[in-house]
Amino acid sequence: MKANIRKIIVQLDEIHQDGGQSVSPPTRRALAIAVIANPYAGRFSDSLDELIDIGEELGGLLGERCVQALGIAPDLAQSYGKAAIVGEGGELEHAAAILHPKLGAPLRKAVSKGAALVPSAKKQGTLGTAVDVPLGHKDAAFVRSHFDAMEARVADAPRANEIVVAVVVTDSGRPHPRIGGLQIQEIVGQDGLR
Repeated sequence: MKANIRKIIVQLDEIHQDGGQSVSPPTRRALAIAVIANPYAGRFSDSLDELIDIGEELGGLLGERCVQALGIAPDLAQSYGKAAIVGEGGELEHAAAILHPKLGAPLRKAVSKGAALVPSAKKQGTLGTAVDVPLGHKDAAFVRSHFDAMEARVADAPRANEIVVAVVVTDSGRPHPRIGGLQIQEIVGQDGLR
């Protein structure tokens, strides 16, 4: 593995009640985080290929950890998202290098398909900085019931020379969705939109 990983955190969030109403089955979201060394911390480089390759590794690793935490078959995953927080010794572009060129393909493989764009967020921060990982349905961006987010935070990261990389996978949308839009049973799943 090219990534120099200091720690991995996996968290499962289950919502059993919302708005005073029971949620059955519970809405479940899994978060997998890797805290990695930033090979470009403290120096400028025109090429960010090392981070691009690390993103490819982490897309599969973190996506698989989320699916395992949910205890589901990959094709039962419904939505996904990704985010990164770069420590103060790095640049925002370092997060972009991890998230955008290659992380998506192995994440899609981990969740079996994924025609839609993987929502993303990036920021620069220090120890304990939080980022909201945006979520959208994996096969159709217009499914409003799956517009959501999950907070990712690591108490002791990112250090100045680190990057926190987070992936979230769900097995459902928000609890009690009722704002209309494309319904799950109407998804075609070919163009990533509908």
